[in-house]
Amino acid sequence: MKCPYCAHLESKVVDSRPAEEGSSIRRRRECLECHKRFTTYEIVESLPLMVVKRDGSRQAFDKNKLLGSMLKACEKRSVSMDTLERIADEIEQSLQNELEREVRSTEIGELVMEKLKEVDEVAYVRFASVYRKFKDINSFVSELNKLLAEK
Repeated sequence: MKCPYCAHLESKVVDSRPAEEGSSIRRRRECLECHKRFTTYEIVESLPLMVVKRDGSRQAFDKNKLLGSMLKACEKRSVSMDTLERIADEIEQSLQNELEREVRSTEIGELVMEKLKEVDEVAYVRFASVYRKFKDINSFVSELNKLLAEK
């Protein structure tokens, strides 16, 4: 590790501990040349995840876009930002764990609906109405009936 003060290439690790809820490691290092200390972070490099849209186009997975769509569905509802961020993290982690580099947008939509149904039924119906592109009131009522039948 190159020292940020004197550019010497050798240092020793003085302290090491988990950071950011265990997703990275924080290391305190000491330069073997100038003896100054500095901090480095070690994270696992994840491969980019590509989303295959309905029209066949591909784009990089964007957790902020996922979070934005859930925020719209939860507007004026009592769902905390922490809950939505947790859901977005869980969905991203689930997709990364599948080891597939491409995922269909429909699969992501189903995961979001599954999570929102557990948190807030109104947000679930709002998201489903956009995601499933309800054409008329009958398809909307049909979805509500399915939700009621599950109770």
